[in-house]
Amino acid sequence: MLYMIGLGLAHESDITVRGLAAVKKCKRVYLEAYTSILMSADKSTLEEFYGREVILADREMVESESDKILENADVDDIAFLVVGDVFGATTHTDLVIRARDLGIPVESIHNASVMNAVGACGLQLYNFGQAVSIVFFTEDWRPDSFYNKIMENRKIGLHTLLLLDIKVKEPNIKELMKGRVVYDPPRYMSVSTCCEQLLEIEALRKEEAYTPNTPCIAVSRLGSPNQAFKAGTLEELANYDAGEPLHSVVMLGRQVHELELNYLLAFADDKEAYKKAVIADQEYFKPPPPPPAPEEIITDDEE
Repeated sequence: MLYMIGLGLAHESDITVRGLAAVKKCKRVYLEAYTSILMSADKSTLEEFYGREVILADREMVESESDKILENADVDDIAFLVVGDVFGATTHTDLVIRARDLGIPVESIHNASVMNAVGACGLQLYNFGQAVSIVFFTEDWRPDSFYNKIMENRKIGLHTLLLLDIKVKEPNIKELMKGRVVYDPPRYMSVSTCCEQLLEIEALRKEEAYTPNTPCIAVSRLGSPNQAFKAGTLEELANYDAGEPLHSVVMLGRQVHELELNYLLAFADDKEAYKKAVIADQEYFKPPPPPPAPEEIITDDEE
């Protein structure tokens, strides 16, 4: 059996009771270690809590050497641990499909992920549209595929969850060109970097999917004891120090419920200014008024 087990967001103890029972009976336990991190735990604390050795599975192993993970899983119990939920921001469906093709039974044990825990900021989950990923820009690469999705969300009044880039065990390109495999230190995108990149793309596109005054929410260390939220405009959050990772950002849609706004104001330094920014943003993508009804024409027969 291959067990796909969600770990939750922060502590080793965030795993579910059913998930922990599955881990304890597994012969091998793999931890997917490249799309996210547990903010309050590491390999050693997991091993102590589980009573099992934990094997770190980097991108190369998961994507190119999955046979190692699935080896003997038709007769042994194997656990594949994913921070958050196994079918959250990263689905790992490829691994499940490969297991099925080999006749290996699969059981998924779910947990909290950023996709549902983001409701802690006060915005209602059913008012969210498409989630988008924001990747680190490079000197010659400025991807803007997220822009159209944000535009689509905001046109129909929905909030957008922005998932920020994580670089773990990424090979250094310059060293690869020299024939050497050297990994860069881990990097985690900050709220300020995300917002700076969004503003840069808007300045290039000039289609006003959003503006510097668009209201947003900075989300820091979601699910941990020191999680934090900051309500501000996009321009304000571009200068905001959100502290230690992990971070994400929510861009508000133009339809903000009164209950949502009242909740958000607790996270704003200047509540009146933020409220005005939200109200002003309601004008974006507002449907045009219907055309006036044609005047009724009265014929001689009707008189």
